[in-house]
Amino acid sequence: MQTDDPRSDRTPTLADVARLASVSTATVSRCLNSPDRVIEDTRNKVMKAVRELGYAPNFNARALAAKRTNTIGAIIPTMENAIFARGLQAFQEELGRNGITMLVASSSYQSDLEEEQIRTLVSRGADGLLLIGYRRDPRIYEFLKRQGVPVVIAWGYDPKAQVPTVGFDNFAAMKSLAGKVIGMGHRRIATITASTHDNDRASERLAGILAAMVEAGIPETDLSIVETTYGIDEGGAALEHLMTLPDRPSVVMCGNDVLAVGVIAKAQELGLNVPADLSVTGFDDIEIAKISSPPLTTVHVPHRRMGKEAARLLINLVGSDRPNGKVLIETSLQMRESLTEYAD
Repeated sequence: MQTDDPRSDRTPTLADVARLASVSTATVSRCLNSPDRVIEDTRNKVMKAVRELGYAPNFNARALAAKRTNTIGAIIPTMENAIFARGLQAFQEELGRNGITMLVASSSYQSDLEEEQIRTLVSRGADGLLLIGYRRDPRIYEFLKRQGVPVVIAWGYDPKAQVPTVGFDNFAAMKSLAGKVIGMGHRRIATITASTHDNDRASERLAGILAAMVEAGIPETDLSIVETTYGIDEGGAALEHLMTLPDRPSVVMCGNDVLAVGVIAKAQELGLNVPADLSVTGFDDIEIAKISSPPLTTVHVPHRRMGKEAARLLINLVGSDRPNGKVLIETSLQMRESLTEYAD
């Protein structure tokens, strides 16, 4: 026997919500899609009915009608540390304020895996993508263009790039820090970095150190370089290698704060005082930089602002023919106790 009670076992519909709330289906639709256009009493009544019935909008039908899924994908290199967490959180919050869901994947710094993830997110209807850095096969950008899926690049900045960008100048930021290091008397410089082969952020930071050295009259060949994966243990292992060199460094400039904290911990384990025996710098200014012992000199990156601006730009690009947008995020040096002056 059928019943007209909207609270029966069948899947509730928009009309069921309207009947229970004693409003029109158009009002229910407005409450769900544009709640600010509905007075509070009516909105509360409708949302109470939605909760009571367990109603969920037909996502697939809405997506087909709008030719959008209201989802945006983000592919980051790693979830194993906090380098990308703050920016991604702000990115998600801004999307959420606009009724958009974020789908996130991690490529583990593997270009082939990232390409697979890009194609998967596009096939699942992502309206746009957030990617980290520029360096990838040009065919991927061509594929996204053919599919009509806009992309925004973050964590890097190239004014000549043909892709919308919200990021910072890795070269200039690290060159500024290296200039400060050299100005404090350091000449025996080492750097611990991620692989520079497929990572434009790492290669730009390395280039920044080398440029500062050349300007100061220090040969590029004097820079000791260790490439490794990002991690605290990896930073410590890299320092152990550097300490075996005939000409030990007086300062180790790390490609990020996670590596730098690993270096500080290992230095102390080896009986070295930071910074009296060895100065250490990082990059990013994540939370661990402030609480390390000693606190870490680093480059502050406004991750939350970058994430928020990236979301805004991507939202504007979805479904529009707007020209490329580029937002340069300014970084700043955070001078703390892990770096001190040095004199031979």
